[in-house]
Amino acid sequence: MDQNPSGKPMWEPSLERVENSQMMKFQKFIEEKYKLKFSSYLDFHTWSCENNETLYEELLSFFQVNFSGSSAVLKSGQEFLNYPWFPEMKLNFAENLLRHKDSDNIALNSQHESGTLRKISFKELYSEVSKVRQFLEINGVGKGDVVACYMPNISETVITMLATTSLGGTFTSTSCDFGVQGVVDRFGQTRPKILVTVTGYSYNTKFFDLTEKVLEISNKIESIEKVVLVDFLGKVPELTSAEKQIAQSVRYSSIMEEFKESEILFVPVEFSHPNYIMYSSGTTGKPKCIIHSVGGTLLQHIKELGLHCDLTNKKNIMYFTTCGWMMWNWLVSSLFFGGTTTLYEGSPGYPSLEGFLELIDREEINIFGTSPKFLKALEDNVPGKLKLNLKSLETILSTGAPLLPEQFDYVYSSFKEDLLLGSICGGTDIVGCFMLGNPTLPVYRGEIQCPGLGMDIAAYDGKGKPVFNQEGELVCQRPFISQPVGFHDDPKKERFSKAYFEVFENIWHHGDFITLTERKGVLVHGRSDATLNPGGVRIGTAEIYRQTEKLDYIEDSVCVGEQFNGDVRVVLFVLLKQGENLNDTRVKEIQTTIRKNTTPRHTPEVVKQVQAIPYTRSGKKMELAVSRLVNGKVLSNIEAVSNPDSLKEFEGYKSVSG
Repeated sequence: MDQNPSGKPMWEPSLERVENSQMMKFQKFIEEKYKLKFSSYLDFHTWSCENNETLYEELLSFFQVNFSGSSAVLKSGQEFLNYPWFPEMKLNFAENLLRHKDSDNIALNSQHESGTLRKISFKELYSEVSKVRQFLEINGVGKGDVVACYMPNISETVITMLATTSLGGTFTSTSCDFGVQGVVDRFGQTRPKILVTVTGYSYNTKFFDLTEKVLEISNKIESIEKVVLVDFLGKVPELTSAEKQIAQSVRYSSIMEEFKESEILFVPVEFSHPNYIMYSSGTTGKPKCIIHSVGGTLLQHIKELGLHCDLTNKKNIMYFTTCGWMMWNWLVSSLFFGGTTTLYEGSPGYPSLEGFLELIDREEINIFGTSPKFLKALEDNVPGKLKLNLKSLETILSTGAPLLPEQFDYVYSSFKEDLLLGSICGGTDIVGCFMLGNPTLPVYRGEIQCPGLGMDIAAYDGKGKPVFNQEGELVCQRPFISQPVGFHDDPKKERFSKAYFEVFENIWHHGDFITLTERKGVLVHGRSDATLNPGGVRIGTAEIYRQTEKLDYIEDSVCVGEQFNGDVRVVLFVLLKQGENLNDTRVKEIQTTIRKNTTPRHTPEVVKQVQAIPYTRSGKKMELAVSRLVNGKVLSNIEAVSNPDSLKEFEGYKSVSG
């Protein structure tokens, strides 16, 4: 079914917005320097892929990135695994994010569900980073050492990251809602020297004391030499019995008292030096530890935030995220531009979904990031126009799952008409995006606006050939700046190669199912490794969810393929709204709605009611986990699941289904 039957855009940027955008200024910068004239963004994007080394050389110049050495790429063909991005360059991640150190602009605006925590200028940020840096250095942290944060999304987390990377150290983090085993499975592999955590945190007004967990974690991870405890809510002023037992522990407040501000001597490191270690979801075993480079992370984020999101020193950006999701790493790179980065910690449903959004007006946020899950909950609770001003809001970003066409309708009818709705898509694997928004392009219903500059994406059919206007595997055909350095403890890159290059030789295979339109707009249909294959025909799950969204008694759903009688049958699990129940009439209505608006092959053979749908802690629907359970396979690690009790119903499915 055509999701944009009129063919007309839902929003178009004004000529003034286009001309004043960083994207257009950069395009003109390239045109003037290389005596070119691009007829469209599509033309500019093609050039950026064919000249991807030049693209990033010019980004260094355009945004005045601080580095030493040569900005030349020593070209060695198009081999992904051994591509040498800027091998003769040295730079420091923190130095670039702190380049506005003399500015009185608010750098970090730390918001909590209970109100404002603190607002820190760039001058104050530099001062606090310098103190934490001294503490880390005295305690043996240097180039290549790992510092871990088991933290909420607050300013102290960002400060720790900057202090670590200023020394050439490597930063890793996870959110406070992970259990002990989830933290040990992650940090136990990457062996941090210092652990920074909180005494406790609150969510939806409920306080959670973490000191017992921290004691257990510090005892289980032998590499930890020091534990820094942050009492950011002032709930644990006195030492708890657990805290007294944590060997070599120190309060963050005492670091602030002991050390004085001093000049930060930033340690220059190689472009490919490990900056972040991030983690796969790990539901089938221990999470993979994905290493991202200093230079690759910085340039990818500068490109995406500065050009595709049009972020400047005059703007305030916020993305609702935890420190266990790559969107946190992406968000904090906003400091590079000298504007305000708003951090939010707590429940997005407190005091209500619309009440949470009041911070857009209160804090004058220009770029607001969220997820389809939040927008769906908002639509269910506030179906009409929001009672907000939203004068400052110019862009809404959404990621974590495909944004359905009907959700485009909701945003433009309930928020405001003059708004860039930027659906973005990439992943932890690339600490960035393959496709995202663009302030110079129109927004079409249900489509991601465009591929990112330098990202040579395509949709491949089963034979490895590019296709347009039909579903295919998301691939990237040329090396890109933010591809990982590799996996931790994978020196020969065997696991790394298997993860991304096993399907197509020397072509990055991402594992998403997409349609690429002739104008290079992108439709995302869900994970291709969770793709349904009834009768050998591949089906994206997003097409089915689009239909279940229409039925007002369905709260949520998850769809998987079950191996059955030598084929695959489609099984749909539905979570109904409170007070509703599934019966034969509704099963038939669900099946008819899906069949009518898609194809008979999309129609679920089995429709079953469940009490909960499993999600990751970053808000992604766990189709793969459900698929494994439905097909009688075991999940060896459920720490990535935000609601693990939801898995119980699926564990028993095979035995009752026959």
